[in-house]
Amino acid sequence: GGRARDEITEMSAAVDDMAGALQRKLENERRFTADVAHELRTPLMGLVTAAGLLPDDDEATGLVRDRLRALNALVEDLLEISRLDAGAERARLDPVPLGELVADVVRRTGTDTRVAVGAAEVVETDPRRVERIVVNLVTNAHRHGAAPVEVTVTGARIAVRDHGPGFPPDLLERGPQRFRTGASERGRGHGLGLTVAQGQSEVLGARLTFANAPGGGALATLDLAPDPA
Repeated sequence: GGRARDEITEMSAAVDDMAGALQRKLENERRFTADVAHELRTPLMGLVTAAGLLPDDDEATGLVRDRLRALNALVEDLLEISRLDAGAERARLDPVPLGELVADVVRRTGTDTRVAVGAAEVVETDPRRVERIVVNLVTNAHRHGAAPVEVTVTGARIAVRDHGPGFPPDLLERGPQRFRTGASERGRGHGLGLTVAQGQSEVLGARLTFANAPGGGALATLDLAPDPA
């Protein structure tokens, strides 16, 4: 029995070491995310201001401004993720007519997205966070999926479905990982927008699940009133 006990002790020490190393890596990654975002923000603001002074009728100007918008959105996502990582975010609760909110949010994305509202409820939730989640899910569906993109509101549940190749297996298995793009057809960066959506849903005490729809396409479901686990 002594040898077996020694082996178990060694194994348990190895597992502890691994857990410790993983924890440190996560902490470092979080600090790194926050530091990079803060470092980038100031020079980026300077660039945005400078781009505003370029001649409007130049084709290159449009290109520069477009790239800066993308970069700015990326830095804002990183800052949002670092705030979510810090665990300091608190949801404010208001009675929100969910169907109206979602229809309005989707309309403002300017995308060609179908909205179907079933027996939507008035839900006690934080409308700004719900908006962030819905915008990110809809944007992701258009960027990485294919039309038609459909948003369905039933009760306290919001489902966003597209008709593209579906979520890649690693995302279904492990959930969104920041900076993980993988070699899937969904291509670059499904990481950040979905990471933000996941983090915001946790602040809301909601459940966000990712699946592939039976008829093909990716399906993300936000349940604002999940059953207690």
